[in-house]
Amino acid sequence: MTVRAGADTLDLAEAHRFPNRPVRTPEGLHWDVLALYAGVLDGLRAAGPVDSVGIDGWAVDHGLLDADGALLGNPAHYRDSRTEGVAEQVWATVPARELYAATGIQYAPFNTLYQLVAARSTARFRQARRLLLIPDLLTYWLTGEQGTELTNASTTQLLDPRTGDWAYGLADRLGIDLGLFAPLRRPGDPAGVLRPEVLEETGLRGPVPVTAVASHDTASAVAAVPATGERFAYLCTGTWSLAGLELPAPVLTEESRAANFTNELGLDGTVRHLRNIAGLWLLQECLRAWGDPDLGALLASAARVPELRSVVDAGDAAFLAPGRMPERIAGACRASGQPVPQTPAEVTRCVLDSLALAHRAAVLDAQRLAGRAVDVVHVVGGGARNALLCQSTADALGLPVVAGPAEAAALGNGLVQARALGHVGDLAAMRALLRRTRRTVRYAPRGTTARWRAAADRLAGP
Repeated sequence: MTVRAGADTLDLAEAHRFPNRPVRTPEGLHWDVLALYAGVLDGLRAAGPVDSVGIDGWAVDHGLLDADGALLGNPAHYRDSRTEGVAEQVWATVPARELYAATGIQYAPFNTLYQLVAARSTARFRQARRLLLIPDLLTYWLTGEQGTELTNASTTQLLDPRTGDWAYGLADRLGIDLGLFAPLRRPGDPAGVLRPEVLEETGLRGPVPVTAVASHDTASAVAAVPATGERFAYLCTGTWSLAGLELPAPVLTEESRAANFTNELGLDGTVRHLRNIAGLWLLQECLRAWGDPDLGALLASAARVPELRSVVDAGDAAFLAPGRMPERIAGACRASGQPVPQTPAEVTRCVLDSLALAHRAAVLDAQRLAGRAVDVVHVVGGGARNALLCQSTADALGLPVVAGPAEAAALGNGLVQARALGHVGDLAAMRALLRRTRRTVRYAPRGTTARWRAAADRLAGP
């Protein structure tokens, strides 16, 4: 994506799109990171002359480098099963309460911490001299410079969100060498310039600076929420739904841990206090199982299915792995004594109602845990295009939903680069520019939330 930003200009254009297909080998599930890097180079070639480059991506996964800086195999995929049971090993040394008090990161079986513990007995890990998170790895290949960007570092469960530095005492107790990580850098810091070989391959003229952006894609997306003031919640929607509040400090209470909320760092010292929800992954997997039917027609059919007929717990770990999603959703409905969705439209309605219920629970919990009320919910990311999901979320919460921009992560990435070049101001100025230049859609809640409360109670069981 290319972004052009100025005082009253914010244009976004797609230069190149490429697939991201995980690959399963006898060793497990991996990312094809070389194909991703090739796609980045193709994108730079298609973009033409640029003033800056910045890379954001997903969290927790990483590449291991040897002493010469060479990659030691394709990075493992967070949906791989190698971390099963590892959390319990960690908790035997550092109880879950202490782990949360030190890092503020919710439990997820694929957190970087658990990946490292799972890998440390392997020959590959013993050879490793450097660990780079995925956006930092691609940045390293572009520039030859190594660094660890802060917003993504905060997802590793090895960083103290109060200090913005590593949790050294925790790492020592667990026998993790933080020297594996490159020095920390913050959004807006220089990350090097494109190597001569990259310039030659892409046809760009140098020097082209590479800027450290909020490299966790959710951090970039939250930076592009077109909010006014502080009384807002956000839903970053895509494969995952990240639902929460933007706060000035982390919430490290035992109550927050029990609610499985995380505290990840955002732009300009902010904290993203949020819950991870399985998100549109459930629908994506259903579409794959159905042979990728026309989504618009399917959503139109789903809108005609009675709401809340059947719902599932979208955060259930049973839906984490790929494959046979419609059957698993039907099985969950059957096991809970609800009508079993039969058609793709009925399954789709079940998924979207279930996500709206999960959004409701997360936003209500976030307000309670942080002691901050909100007046509006901003939906950004791919789900902003899904009118049925946005309207259902507004109805479930009894709050207005403002949907858009859909390409929030790309816009947040570009705005940080533009700020580093002196073209835009602080975070408030970025959001004001978004409000002036990007179209949003507002969904007013319909009726009362009573039926959604009843559905939540039904889902919770006796």
